[in-house]
Amino acid sequence: MFVITLTYVVPVEEIDALLPGHLAWLDRYYADGTLLASGRRVPRTGGVILARAADRGVLDAVLAEDPFRRAGAATYDVVEFAPSRTTPGLEGLLSTL
Repeated sequence: MFVITLTYVVPVEEIDALLPGHLAWLDRYYADGTLLASGRRVPRTGGVILARAADRGVLDAVLAEDPFRRAGAATYDVVEFAPSRTTPGLEGLLSTL
């Protein structure tokens, strides 16, 4: 499991121009189960993604496809962790790949 924080490095107007492609990228990886949750940081300086991947290399390949990354519009900080407990209803996060 991975927590990814994105930090915008360009004006938000440039982020907004890339947003349709970014949303399509999110949709693709939600559909295949890689992405589990995502949203904007508050204040709007970037975003946060919760993801699942077989390993860091697989995740890096997925992140490389994000239009924000391709345009150099955001930096990415990735933290890998192994969830061992959840609140009721989120037990599926404990399953391993």
